Amino acid sequence: MSIPFTRWPEEFARRYRQKGYWQDLPLTDILTRHAASDGIAVIDGERQLSYRELNQAADNLACSLRRQGIKPGETALVQLGNVAELYITFFALLKLGVAPVLALFSHQRSELNAYASQIEPALLIADRQHALFSGDDFLNTFVAEHSSIRVVQLHNDSGEHNLQDAINHPADGFTATPSPADEVAYFQLSGGTTGTPKLIPRTHNDYYYSVRRSVEICQFTQQTRYLCAIPAAHNYAMSSPGSLGVFLAGGTVVLAADPSATLCFPLIAKHQVNVTALVPPAVSLWLQALAEGESRAQLASLKLLQVGGARLSATLAARIPAEIGCQLQQVFGMAEGLVNYTRLDDSAEKIIHTQGYPMCPDDEVWVADAEGNPLPQGEVGRLMTRGPYTFRGYYKSPQHNASAFDANGFYCSGDLISIDPEGYITVQGREKDQINRGGEKIAAEEIENLLLRHPAVIYAALVSMEDELMGEKSCAYLVVKE
Repeated sequence: MSIPFTRWPEEFARRYRQKGYWQDLPLTDILTRHAASDGIAVIDGERQLSYRELNQAADNLACSLRRQGIKPGETALVQLGNVAELYITFFALLKLGVAPVLALFSHQRSELNAYASQIEPALLIADRQHALFSGDDFLNTFVAEHSSIRVVQLHNDSGEHNLQDAINHPADGFTATPSPADEVAYFQLSGGTTGTPKLIPRTHNDYYYSVRRSVEICQFTQQTRYLCAIPAAHNYAMSSPGSLGVFLAGGTVVLAADPSATLCFPLIAKHQVNVTALVPPAVSLWLQALAEGESRAQLASLKLLQVGGARLSATLAARIPAEIGCQLQQVFGMAEGLVNYTRLDDSAEKIIHTQGYPMCPDDEVWVADAEGNPLPQGEVGRLMTRGPYTFRGYYKSPQHNASAFDANGFYCSGDLISIDPEGYITVQGREKDQINRGGEKIAAEEIENLLLRHPAVIYAALVSMEDELMGEKSCAYLVVKE
């Protein structure tokens, strides 16, 4: 049984295979290629798992779930935080041919209910330490609405359906049955904010290429020690190159519960972390911590800081090399596919002022006006893209797909960008971030960048408010130094 999704047209699939983008390998290969290695794969607090141990733990859990009746072609809803069990669970489900949704740990009942209504999961894996599952009220309601679902929980003191027990139970003659490489491996989450949260089906072929190419560009190796302090289940933290990229290269992932400087700086020093990924607000907080006396010596091993998830202002970007003491790499990607990087040998001008350029020669990217017509180079408009790792449709969302794609299969992300003569992309905002003041369109990010120049401002967000005279007016929310 396979999961229905919008496939690439056959001529595109053929081309992507011929060019070597799609290699018809399951994502489980990222782990199993290192299954005999005693190199450290994950550090989670005082726990360390070698690649051999991580692979064995995934086999054990997969075998336990198979004994419970979980079958290939089914789906699972997973909500775990930045813990080693997230990776064990992810690979175990892939080994079974089960496609998971990895809900973020910050998600609450509305998101979990929305995901479950779309995928009709056979399995829920959750954490008793999450507020939703600390008692039984939500779980009982959830199970009643999905009567055939099986539940396994981390930190379940009752001992019944305990995730750790399932992981520790030895696999008995387990043979992996991953789904075919051109089928759905798992579902990523749309970053959109309107309506029901949308799911993005990612195949083994397209996602593996994204990880593999990211590793090449970012030069991850066995010596890579990557601090994962942003939500580990997020696409950015999974695949750009993220934890999967580290595992592919044979490096080490060091987990942190959050990106606070007080937590991360000592972890970087203790484990000699040499690369990490942050979002712009976390960068601001790191810079503030250094300004207030945190020792920069703790960051001596850090060589590369990736920043993505939102537009990084040039003001903040320029401060990173001097104040944090490492190289900056801007990352502009989306769970739907397209990923852009500044390259490690780019000029400071490109790294500070752009969000890089697409990672694949067959990424097709252009800029459209509101009617879908191409705009001249350098003008600001809608980002349109298709390629070997950009999806072709949201899961069970025909109505939204009709507006999200043009007739030629190009995806409209909602981002407003410009492209320079060398192909570098600058993110100018999002369509929904425009404020229409009496017919004058104001890009929120432009004003935010001006506000960030003030030395007392740590972070800024500009939103629209209703105005009786002008229709809309601007309202700025600021995080300032105390």
